[in-house]
Amino acid sequence: MKSNDIKDAALKYFTIHGYEGASLAQIAEEVGMKKQSIYAHFKGKDDLFLQVLRDAKETELSSKLQYFSTLDSRNPEKDLYGFLQLIIDLFQKNEQLKFWLRMSFFPPAHLVNAIEKEVIEIEEKVQEELESQFQDWIDAKAIFGDAAKIPTLAFLGVVDSIMLELVYGGNDERRLKDKLEASWAVFWRGISDP
Repeated sequence: MKSNDIKDAALKYFTIHGYEGASLAQIAEEVGMKKQSIYAHFKGKDDLFLQVLRDAKETELSSKLQYFSTLDSRNPEKDLYGFLQLIIDLFQKNEQLKFWLRMSFFPPAHLVNAIEKEVIEIEEKVQEELESQFQDWIDAKAIFGDAAKIPTLAFLGVVDSIMLELVYGGNDERRLKDKLEASWAVFWRGISDP
């Protein structure tokens, strides 16, 4: 159980201070142990960081896959807008996902390749799920289009825009809402009107 306590404390410090600003001494103190004791559970700061990152990745992926499992081909407008809201809610309410999003945008320089691999892996899985769902909507004539890849990539562009606003926009709810509504209106008009 101590490993999970260490990861929880590490998540807190890595999210607040980034990789460079968080120290193993702070993390150990938070858990009530000496810094050296962390090495009984993790090889070092990089190992701890990457394990926290992979846990956050799994949380994000499972949240999205769970959402996808509830979708059907009858209401793509509600389902896609709901996915955008899910992205916002996950970032605003889940510490692991705040960490994941921030680290995928601002990785420690020496861990860029490892983090990039994790980010690309989750992006490919999400794209695959979305593309399948878009194809179902196209087949059901719930949206306009021939190839599912085009609306999938366009939608992921909207998702990326919202994520960028979450990272850089601070707590400006109005700006986030305006960007969401504008992006959504143009995107939905593009796939719902032949």
